[in-house]
Amino acid sequence: MNMLRGIGCVLLAWLLPASFVFAQALPAAPRLDGASAQTVLLWPGQPPGSPGPGPSGPEQGGDSDGDVLGGAVFNVTRPRMVVYRPVRANGTAVLLIGGGGYVRIGIGHESMTTAQWLARQGVTPVVLYYRLPGDGWPPAAPFQDAQRAMRLLRARAAELGLDPHRLGVLGFSAGGNLAGITATRHAHAFYAPVDAADRLPSRPDFAGLIYPVISLQPPFDTTRSSRELGRQADAATAYSVDLHVGRDTSPTFLAHAADDPIAAVDNSLRMFDALRRQGVAAELHVFERGGHGWGMGRPGTPVAAWPGLFAAWARGHGFMAAGD
Repeated sequence: MNMLRGIGCVLLAWLLPASFVFAQALPAAPRLDGASAQTVLLWPGQPPGSPGPGPSGPEQGGDSDGDVLGGAVFNVTRPRMVVYRPVRANGTAVLLIGGGGYVRIGIGHESMTTAQWLARQGVTPVVLYYRLPGDGWPPAAPFQDAQRAMRLLRARAAELGLDPHRLGVLGFSAGGNLAGITATRHAHAFYAPVDAADRLPSRPDFAGLIYPVISLQPPFDTTRSSRELGRQADAATAYSVDLHVGRDTSPTFLAHAADDPIAAVDNSLRMFDALRRQGVAAELHVFERGGHGWGMGRPGTPVAAWPGLFAAWARGHGFMAAGD
């Protein structure tokens, strides 16, 4: 009997990480002034690849009350998006993808600060919590989550008060890589369909890439993103965004600093050139100074101009109303 109990305890300990993490309550969504929050789980059950390798513990990051305005998140076991509905929504939505080298997600200084600004424009910000290869998930996991998120936004557009033809994506650093692949490889099936939402297109109507990691090929393969995605044999080709630009790539806005020490400005230069050669509408802003990871940009610095430039570009293409 004691031996059976011992075997049972070992078996329970072996099974616990794969099942326990999906039974946890979701962390509270960060607050956003003047907007109500709705959390939408991306998958009806366990996400693709589960219960394979992945985090063995609960989600980490942020403050104890769930307010992560100043922090990053990792160990995401329940991929989801948080939809913040402004009081005066104009029908446009933007999926926000924080960076962090695919080992964490910059929810606070990138996603949430940008969400606050977008909500003031009447745009519905949607913050993505995606699975991270740095936590042990397969390299394809974040791309599955982002593709699924775009389809769910279209499937629930009427319910959320959104125009299904004004759904954009905006990513920072590694999140720019993820947003870029979402905008270029939208026709690729990153996962097998799970429900009716997967019959809808995943192509964003427009994309913003802010100090993005674009290329995983030499000599630009020195980023943490490249190392984490590099566990997939063909990663340098599969996830180098510029290699997948086609005529159906989403209109794209790019912003980068010339002195970026992490993701060289060449990333955005290569992307802009690829877009231009394919005849895709694109706008690129290169700032003399700014470094990397500036989010919305500190007031008074050159890079703090990018949100206004992005808004003007989006309005020019009809993705945001002239009065927003």
